[in-house]
Amino acid sequence: MNYLSVENLSKAFGEKVLFQQISFGLNKGQKVALIAKNGSGKTSLLRILTGLDTADSGSFSFRKDIQVGFLHQDPIFEPGHKILDAVLHSDNPIIQAIKNYEACLNQPDQHEAMQEAMLQMDNFKAWDYEIKIKQILSKLKVGDLDRSIDTLSGGQKKRVALAKLLINEPDFYILDEPTNHLDIEMIEWLEGFLSNQQISLLMVTHDRYFLERVCDQIIELDQGKIFQYSGNYSYFLEKKAEREEMEVKDKSKAQNLMRKELDWVRRQPKARGTKSKARLDAFQDIKKAANKQINRDNLQLDVKMTRLGKKILELEGLHKNYDDLKILDNFSYIFKRQEKVGIVGHNGVGKSTFLHIISGQMPPDQGQISVGETIVMGYYRQDGIKLAEDKRVIEVVQDIAEYIPMSQGQNLSASQLLERFLFSPKSQYSYVSTLSGGERRRLYLLTILAQNPNFLILDEPTNDLDILTLQVLEDFLEDFPGCLVLVSHDRYFLDKLVDHLLVFEGDGKILDYNGSYSEYQAFKEVEAEKAQKAQEEAKAKLKAKNAENLTASKTSDKKKLSFKEQKEYENLEQEIETLEKQKESIESELSEGTLDNKSIQQKSEELGKIIKLIEQKTDRWLELGE
Repeated sequence: MNYLSVENLSKAFGEKVLFQQISFGLNKGQKVALIAKNGSGKTSLLRILTGLDTADSGSFSFRKDIQVGFLHQDPIFEPGHKILDAVLHSDNPIIQAIKNYEACLNQPDQHEAMQEAMLQMDNFKAWDYEIKIKQILSKLKVGDLDRSIDTLSGGQKKRVALAKLLINEPDFYILDEPTNHLDIEMIEWLEGFLSNQQISLLMVTHDRYFLERVCDQIIELDQGKIFQYSGNYSYFLEKKAEREEMEVKDKSKAQNLMRKELDWVRRQPKARGTKSKARLDAFQDIKKAANKQINRDNLQLDVKMTRLGKKILELEGLHKNYDDLKILDNFSYIFKRQEKVGIVGHNGVGKSTFLHIISGQMPPDQGQISVGETIVMGYYRQDGIKLAEDKRVIEVVQDIAEYIPMSQGQNLSASQLLERFLFSPKSQYSYVSTLSGGERRRLYLLTILAQNPNFLILDEPTNDLDILTLQVLEDFLEDFPGCLVLVSHDRYFLDKLVDHLLVFEGDGKILDYNGSYSEYQAFKEVEAEKAQKAQEEAKAKLKAKNAENLTASKTSDKKKLSFKEQKEYENLEQEIETLEKQKESIESELSEGTLDNKSIQQKSEELGKIIKLIEQKTDRWLELGE
């Protein structure tokens, strides 16, 4: 069943042709990724499909009876709405019933309205759906639903938009960079959600693990044309390499054939009008194939690095709090030469704050930071820099230096350096305002590396960069002889680069783990299995002890229990077990880090009451057992 048909679609901005007469179709159940270099037209194509832009020519159509859901890079919400209104803004009657029920919860005195809301929930069988909504909101860490959408950051709005889309359950998803602004745990959950559901999607993403595990087809937009691959990311890499090798061979064959044809054309008498028209037409086709430009531009990163001394960066007894949020608690660390450290943890635990502190842009509350004399820091910030929209690209680099020293000893002009970063001589004189998001990121990265740092701090550098740029950046960082501190949600990027991890676990606790991110994940799974096994063994021992006590009490010569006491005794064990499960559930919610301060306080009070009840009932159970 066809969900989307694209026919001969073309789009250009002035002389820059993004794509020309491209055609493709997507069927029900397909999970398709759109891959292209930055500035090639990925986002423009999605904007056309979502109605935010128009094509120069061609057409597209969705199947009439399906619902299509869009996730934009920068979602827009109506001003003044609360998060709850934004998330549950839908004509779906089930969602409307849930929204009405949630509103009644805030008005406990309105008994008739509550009864009506509960009746609607029953009629639409919305209780299970409400549980699913709360699970989605919890996994994406969308809390405090009464908060105004206007107070959220761009990343928080993206998560709210993603939650809204998943809750609405459209027939066909169109996702533009869905993993941006998600931490690794959220990405892994979303990966499982999209993989296990019987859904259809078209998405743009640079996350290669995500591509590998979710997608079953890849569409590549290259030099204005479409190439389709039926398989995941590894299959795409294999077939793309074969295609490029074939293009080189075809060009070589065409050039040989062209020489023969050219000789034939030249040997024909000039005055003779009986040349074979078919032969001449074929000659023009061969000429076109022989002169075809095979674009193999590669980003080159080989800027010179300032020499490192013996002392790098030493942190001693660092403390940092934001009100009640503890970020660093007596943290000490000595950075060593050429080490590559990955920093991971949930959103909001203080990773970026830590980078601000070690880069000297923010002081710690307590502790000492000692920086080596030879250290030259380069800090690529997650929020980037504000580039002047009315400046030309080359002017941005010239503001840093007219000439930049390279590792081989030569000096490159600003224009030559830009060419190595895939900015053609023509595009160097484009205004910053015309650059795509990925091109801006690439330009920002250039301005950092042009300063020749030997201590490089990268905060989410993979956002909006295309896969080609990521591959070259990885190669550069693998050979980078200085120190690297990397915050990233891109698991592939982390696995390829880092020696060990600093894991921000929350409440100021930081685990220093030697190994890659995948090794850390495996370690966490083993530890979780051990904890679960220990818990099960403890329960089994308690159950055996309870059975032993029960047997002993039955054979005892002591006073028999009354009928009422016997009934109480039999019920207590079940009650204690139920309370233990409630205790575990609340402890799990508290440990996930998804609750707001008010909910944490409520859950903590509830947990205290349950623990006290368990103690009281256990004492009574033992008393009756004796």
